[in-house]
Amino acid sequence: MNSEAASLRLLGRLAIALFLAYMAVALPLAAIPVAVLHWPGYGNGLAGLAVGIAFFSTILSRNHAGQMADTKGGRPCMRTGLMIYVAASLICALAALPSLNNGARYAILIAGRLLLGVGESLTIVGMLGWGIGLVGQARAGRVLAWTGAAMYGAFAVGGPIGLALYQQAGLGVLMGVSALLPLAGLALVHTIPATPTHAGGRPPFWQVLGTIRWQGMAVALQGVGFAALGAFLPLRFIAAHWPGAGLGLTCFGAAFVAGRVICGHLPDRIGGLRVALLSLLIEAAGQYLLWAAPSPMLALGGALLTGAGCSMVFPALGVEVVRLVAPAMRATALGGFAAFQDLAYGATGPLAGLLADRCGYAVVFGLGGACATLGAGIVLALLVRQRGGMT
Repeated sequence: MNSEAASLRLLGRLAIALFLAYMAVALPLAAIPVAVLHWPGYGNGLAGLAVGIAFFSTILSRNHAGQMADTKGGRPCMRTGLMIYVAASLICALAALPSLNNGARYAILIAGRLLLGVGESLTIVGMLGWGIGLVGQARAGRVLAWTGAAMYGAFAVGGPIGLALYQQAGLGVLMGVSALLPLAGLALVHTIPATPTHAGGRPPFWQVLGTIRWQGMAVALQGVGFAALGAFLPLRFIAAHWPGAGLGLTCFGAAFVAGRVICGHLPDRIGGLRVALLSLLIEAAGQYLLWAAPSPMLALGGALLTGAGCSMVFPALGVEVVRLVAPAMRATALGGFAAFQDLAYGATGPLAGLLADRCGYAVVFGLGGACATLGAGIVLALLVRQRGGMT
């Protein structure tokens, strides 16, 4: 029991460090689209691209991150990612230099966001590999839940703070603060010991993706609603002249973290598919409410439901992924699984931005609801197949 408690305390330190470091992602998330839209000639499509492009570099680096965590360990993988967070934030800060024209500003911002995506890949995959190594595979669901709680807790706090900081002090100060917080995370994990790696055969990455493809498709469809909310809910509030533009991310993040804290043990106990099915249905309800909301209070309610629904989809389906692969491929499989979600995040920003230009912001959330509904259908099919005894 003492050993279990000690390992959970170490996992808690990792989660706190991730919370601090992930503020480098969360603080600018709502502010970057607002900043880009203030530049003449830059519309919702380019604003969405500035947010979403980080997820494309995350996708491209997931395989490398997984291999690094599996072969060298989660500790060096996560620590490298945290250092990249610092560098990426400092590059984005250069976009605030007054001597630059808007084209140069945008190019620098895109470069920093691309590097941020690499840091995110290494940090998250490293955290998952390191955390599971500390507490054991039987508690993989708890590691996934605490990882997400740290990430989206940062979104809950960072969204409104980042937007307020941008409005008061500008993009340069915002990105400077974003560079400092990962350094605190590095200091917190410095004394946590490394965990052993596992020997074994390593099939090609594409083969691993094929093994987890249905779980990956479901988590990608879940990601559309989150990406739409993160990039466009503040803009919808601003366009509708509603107060509290940053509160939507707070409601989402608060419900997300509460779900992880209260239900984080459920995938390990009752199975990931059942948890994922209910979660996707709740997310769909939240997105449809955001689509139809005539008032800011109902919109915040939709954000709350979306957060509650999104909360457990990744850890619930991640538990299923861990069970499908050998320990030597665990981090690689989780990296590939996360890449499906990254693809949804990266594609949703620019595509939903173009849709918003033509049809308004509300329809973006209708798209998110439809995708969550489709994801629930995939999980239901997997659950039926599992109950039928098929592999």
